[in-house]
Parts: sequence; C-alpha cells; structure tokens
Amino acid sequence: MNFFRHRSLGLLAPALLIAVAGCSTADDNAAVAVPSPDAKTAKVCRELHRVLPSKLDGHGRNDPEPRSAYTAGWGNAAIILRCGVTRPPKMIDPKVAEGADPDAIAGGVDGVDWLMEKQGDGSWRFTTANRTAYVQVSLAKGMSAQEEGSTVLTDLAASVRKAIPKGIASMR
Repeated sequence: MNFFRHRSLGLLAPALLIAVAGCSTADDNAAVAVPSPDAKTAKVCRELHRVLPSKLDGHGRNDPEPRSAYTAGWGNAAIILRCGVTRPPKMIDPKVAEGADPDAIAGGVDGVDWLMEKQGDGSWRFTTANRTAYVQVSLAKGMSAQEEGSTVLTDLAASVRKAIPKGIASMR
C-alpha cells in the first residue's frame, strides 16, 4: 500500500532537518541522468522547468549536462533537480510509514510533501510525494540540510505547487 495516498503529512519538524546531516551525490564532474517520463508527466515537468527560480539558497541557475526540460541545477552542481523520476521503493515500504526506517523520513515543507532518503554514502535525497510527478532534489555533500536543505525545499515549494498538481504519480 502506498502510505502517501492515505497519510496526511504535517510540516517537517525542524528537528528532522537537523537530523539530515549531509546531502546527495551531486558531483561537479558527473553527468546527470535525464529521466524519461510518460507524456502526462512530461507535460507537468516542462511546466515546472519553466517556473523554477533563478536562484536557490544564493546559488544561481546552472543547469547540468545534458540539457533537458526534466533537469535543473543551481551552483556548480550543488543542487540538482530531476523531474519525472520513478517512485522511490521506500515510498511504498510500510516500515517508512510506521517510522521504523531510520534511513527515510516523510514530511512536508510549505505545502509540499517529501520523502527524504539517506543514501549509502551518508548523503540525502528528497523526492516529492502526493504530486502527479515525482520530483527529486539532491544536494552536494557538505551542504547542511538544516541550513541549505531547508532553504532549498522552501524555495522550491511555490514552483512545485504551481506546476505539479496534487495527486498520485504514475506507478512506473
């Protein structure tokens, strides 16, 4: 059962953001994998790309290679966004819904629900929930989730709310 369909998420407690020590695997030299969304998802991802902010947490827009309407970046690969990704497996794991998985935290920031997953290297990845497309945000290692992470998710919330309607994304 997809717990995001039935579980209302409140605001992400600041304590959870403090617990998120590092962020994702964005690498200055790494190419960003471009998602391959279905037609319906592609449409909302293109709209999101159009309304994304020019700055996030003081970092200017600097889209990664290869250029795509399904990816965006800020800074020198400090913040990477991918729209139309597949649903993270932990999003349907009942242990996450019960709070038993310490590597995944579910919460909301300014009206957007997120699954925050700890990666194998200790970094974190954020994926939207309860939206018609999955949007994934990765932060470079060394960025503080308490400071930069909370600012990035807050700064992205208006764009996500505007472009990606509430609902259930495709099961792919």
